[in-house]
Amino acid sequence: QLVESGGGLVQPGGSLRLSCTASRFTLDYYAIAWFRQAPGKEREGVSCIGSKSDERTNFTNSVKGRFTLHRDSAKNTVYLQMYNLKPEDTAVYYCAAGGHMCVVKHPVPGGPPIYNGMEYWGKGTLVTVSS
Repeated sequence: QLVESGGGLVQPGGSLRLSCTASRFTLDYYAIAWFRQAPGKEREGVSCIGSKSDERTNFTNSVKGRFTLHRDSAKNTVYLQMYNLKPEDTAVYYCAAGGHMCVVKHPVPGGPPIYNGMEYWGKGTLVTVSS
């Protein structure tokens, strides 16, 4: 029910903007999270934005200062803008929707977050950062 787009091949230092949209429900009512899964690794949380009424954001440490999140309510879309991409950002990126606030957990202190309560998921879009 969620569809991601915008992935592709980009050189290190480049930028991409991922989109997450839904056709059957309004994203403004939900917290929207982005996850990623690199080859051979577990899925990890990347970022999350609360519903339209509480747009607090959360980012995993490795992307702070490089990634931003914002909503376009008219297009029913949430964007993950990624700058200064690094090879370690290579992964399949998934968006998910659920609840109204981002429920952030850190199973490993200092490690990537998990965003609990996500009900709807997309199928992912591949981001490859390589020269």
